[in-house]
Parts: sequence; C-alpha cells; structure tokens
Amino acid sequence: MRIFIISSASFYDRLAPIKEYLEKKGVKVIMPNTYDTPNLEKETWKKGHKAHAELIKELFHLSEQKIKSVDAVLCVNFEKHGIPNYIGGATFIEIYEAFKNNKMIYLYHDIPNGMLYDEIAGFDPIIIHEDLDLIKK
Repeated sequence: MRIFIISSASFYDRLAPIKEYLEKKGVKVIMPNTYDTPNLEKETWKKGHKAHAELIKELFHLSEQKIKSVDAVLCVNFEKHGIPNYIGGATFIEIYEAFKNNKMIYLYHDIPNGMLYDEIAGFDPIIIHEDLDLIKK
C-alpha cells in the first residue's frame, strides 16, 4: 500500500513517528509536499504575492500527482489555533482530490466542526482516532 500524508505544516513536527510506524507495517509513505522545506511558503511570501501564488499552484499540481500515485491519503488533523481536528484549505483540497480519484481517505481525528463539516463527511473518510492499525493494506 502507498499512502500520502497530508496535514497543516504546523503539524510536520509530529509526523515522523506516524511515518515510521506505517513503514514498519510495510506501507510506502509519501510525506507532505513541503515536509523537507517547512519554511518554503513563508520564504516565498517575502518575494511577493505573485511568487507565493505560483508556489501554491505548483504545490497543488504536485499534490494531484502524488494522490494519483497512491492508494490512500491520511489526513493528520490536530488542534490548531484553538480549533480541534483542524483541516485547512489546502488540506481540504487534497482530501477532495483523493475523493475525486477514488482513493481511501483516513482522518487521524474526527471531522472538525465548521462550515466544511458536511463536505468532508460526504467524502466518507475513515476516522481512525490515532489507531494506525485501522489503515488496511
């Protein structure tokens, strides 16, 4: 099985143990686009809006290709800014891309309450409540 981990960059420091656990189970793990360059987006903002917009467009295309190449996505969603189970805009789009491509969608925690609750629920994700053994090969 191949799985693409998606999450807010704020959670990158918590992804390594998840990756290691899945790999020990024989899962091929693809990390988030900017995992190895977590400051890329902030640095690009310094170059201006146009440069940032180009980066975001490039990252969405990269996500699209990664999603097409995997069996599933794992959305790692912790609390951020007081919002439990946070899923940001880019991660939502990646979840939608997985749905569109008939990929399994796993959520690490529950669907966050908010304006996109119904849409995320409509993607029929499997909520694993941090139990990585629920991810089936």
